[in-house]
Amino acid sequence: MDLTLRNGETLAVLGPSGSGKSTLLRAIAGLEPLDGGSIEFGDADDRFAVVFQDPGLFPWLSVRRNIALGGRYRRNRDRFEDSRVDELLEILGLAQLAHTPVQELSGGQAQRVSVGRALAVDPDVLLLDEPFSALDPATRKDLQLWLRALTTELELTVFLVTHDVDEAITLGDRIGFFAGPRGFRQQWVPAQDGTTAEQILAHYRGADDGSGNWVI
Repeated sequence: MDLTLRNGETLAVLGPSGSGKSTLLRAIAGLEPLDGGSIEFGDADDRFAVVFQDPGLFPWLSVRRNIALGGRYRRNRDRFEDSRVDELLEILGLAQLAHTPVQELSGGQAQRVSVGRALAVDPDVLLLDEPFSALDPATRKDLQLWLRALTTELELTVFLVTHDVDEAITLGDRIGFFAGPRGFRQQWVPAQDGTTAEQILAHYRGADDGSGNWVI
């Protein structure tokens, strides 16, 4: 499998359950050992931050202190300033909740805090593993639009794993359909080819004929 993630783009990865999408993300993050091959980065100091489906926040801490924790894991962390947390709170639309214990937040608000903590790391690549899948449809759509605006504004490089076809179309500059060991068997660029959900769903309905070919 050969995959290149370009600076400033969001690559949305779709695929059947069990195809290894999340395993691929964890391998990129260094959380999963490789059985073979290699992952190369543009710079040896490239840093990653991961946002999972479960926000994984510290419930006894405030919104502000949860985000500030990310600063402990950034490069040049000795120069991390509280003003950066204030900037992130504004960018994330959480300034009014800065001193609120995270256990009092809604699911959508908690996931925003999780994204903020990841951004405090100052990552070169933001890795998102189905971050909104546990939320209700309305909140999920709101956060998809919010995240799209955020990634555009901050020119973030994002690797997104999702089961949600509409989410992939909303967020992805490029969409890849991951088929496990064979890698990506189809890619789309929504802004250029007008990718529709039905085109992508056709690949979910496809069946492997046993020869490595897919029958649609």
